[in-house]
Amino acid sequence: MSLSAVCGRALAAAVTCVVLAAAPAVVRPALAQPITHAQPQLRLEPLDIVTQRGVFHFKVEMAVTQRSQEIGLMFRPALPADRGMLFEQYSRPQEAAYWMKNCPVPLDMLFIRADGTILSIARNTTPYSETPIYSGGPVTGVLELRGGRAAEIGAQPGDQVRHPFFRHG
Repeated sequence: MSLSAVCGRALAAAVTCVVLAAAPAVVRPALAQPITHAQPQLRLEPLDIVTQRGVFHFKVEMAVTQRSQEIGLMFRPALPADRGMLFEQYSRPQEAAYWMKNCPVPLDMLFIRADGTILSIARNTTPYSETPIYSGGPVTGVLELRGGRAAEIGAQPGDQVRHPFFRHG
């Protein structure tokens, strides 16, 4: 085999590893250890959502590792109105897809661009569904809130999420 062929295969393998590492849980469930229970509460950080109705303050769990992102809010029986989970998913914007496997309560999923603006919102997602929920465009983060909470605060695409992870223009 030629050096260029070896290098080409090595590059393809490296790209595949990066893509799989960055892919959302819905794409790679077979790669993970079985998930049988909720994870302990993750580190909490403040996060604000700015809508036409005002500024709404949340404490969000930070899902920053691959494993914490795979588990997410699975098996959590409830989520308080002022809580959520922020998935710091990508260093470069890309399409995201999530699912509701093992999630017993509906969630609102806010798909967020690198500058902190909300690209799209999946509202009141179906508990336990394994149907992929797509962002509809490139994002760097996803915020999960209690189902119906986005409507309660008047959150819409284009609204701003304030958190240090997002670069605000």
